[in-house]
Amino acid sequence: MKTEFLQVTTATAARADAERIAHVLVEGRLAACAQVAGPVSSTYRWQGKVETAEEFLCIIKTRADLFERLESAIREMHPYETPEIVATPITAGSADYLRWLADETTDDPEPAR
Repeated sequence: MKTEFLQVTTATAARADAERIAHVLVEGRLAACAQVAGPVSSTYRWQGKVETAEEFLCIIKTRADLFERLESAIREMHPYETPEIVATPITAGSADYLRWLADETTDDPEPAR
């Protein structure tokens, strides 16, 4: 079964960064919707040490065929050296929502900025 839609997650240290990523991706039609949530407490290993930090999640809905362009746009804007960019397949959803998601994204090859 081919996955047509994805939910992509990234996290930033500042709410403003997450909101900028969300806005640029939706404005550029690489995503139909992006939600910013947080702060959340993140615990992770970085450069050999266990770290804990406050972060803001950006949860992005897009088409699977746009992932490479969306990932590139996030990397371009993201302040982290190694940002979290994780895509989870949307295996089911309301037909109306998924149709809206498809309608609000574009195949235009111009990258979001």
